[in-house]
Formats: sequence, C-alpha cells, structure tokens
Amino acid sequence: MSRKKKVLILCTGNSARSQMAEGLLRHICRDEYDVYSAGTKPSFVRPEAIKAMSEIGIDISSNRSKSVEEFADTAIDFVLTVCDNANESCPIFPAKTKGFHHSFEDPAAAVGDDKTRLAAFRKVRDEIADFLRKFVRDIKKSEA
Repeated sequence: MSRKKKVLILCTGNSARSQMAEGLLRHICRDEYDVYSAGTKPSFVRPEAIKAMSEIGIDISSNRSKSVEEFADTAIDFVLTVCDNANESCPIFPAKTKGFHHSFEDPAAAVGDDKTRLAAFRKVRDEIADFLRKFVRDIKKSEA
C-alpha cells in the first residue's frame, strides 16, 4: 500500500488564498491526498476567508496560519503557489516535487465595505476551486 501524496499550497501570508485552497482541495479530494497550506510570511486566517468558505459548507475556522518552514522535513509531492510572491520566494524542494503556479488576486487587498470585501473573497474562492478541479483532473490523467 503506497502512502498518500502530499500537497502543500503556498502564498505569502497563509491568510486567505492558500487557506481557502487547502479547504477546497481537502473537500474535492476527500481522503485522497494529505493537504497542507503555509505562507512565506504567515500572519492569521482572515475572517472573510472563513465566512466565504462556510457559505459553501467548508469549515476552515480552526485553521491556523503556518510557515513554510514547518514543512521543511516533509516529503511533499506537489507544491501549488497561489500568488506571485510565494512563487518567487518558494524554498527549493527535492527534484521529485512537482510545482504548479497560478496567481490569484489577493482578496485581502480589496477595499470597500464588508459586502464588497466579502464579494472579493467569494470571487477568488470560486477561481481557486476551478483551478484545483483542473489540477486534480490533470494529476489523475498523468498518473493513469
């Protein structure tokens, strides 16, 4: 029996995009992969990310912002970077680790009232979900 593949999702603060991606990929893959998220400069999980995810039935309220350094000794199979900064400053993983990059707008940078800000988180959440579904399809094809 082979071990489950490990996926690490990175962004800068591990506060919104990577947190939502972690919750989404766990939901999409169920128990198929071990999924983690981290940041190059971790901060805190944004309440808007928690709310946007709860609206689609995914609870990330107990998640915490983690540093990529926490995964230095973990055998990671796939690294997904979801912002340009993380892609540029991503630590070097072993050659067998496959990297994927897609830059999403930072919803935390959205300006306006609560309704406007939450709309930005929803938009990015849905874009990330589409990206992750394609990622999973592509990986399954390549492993077939």
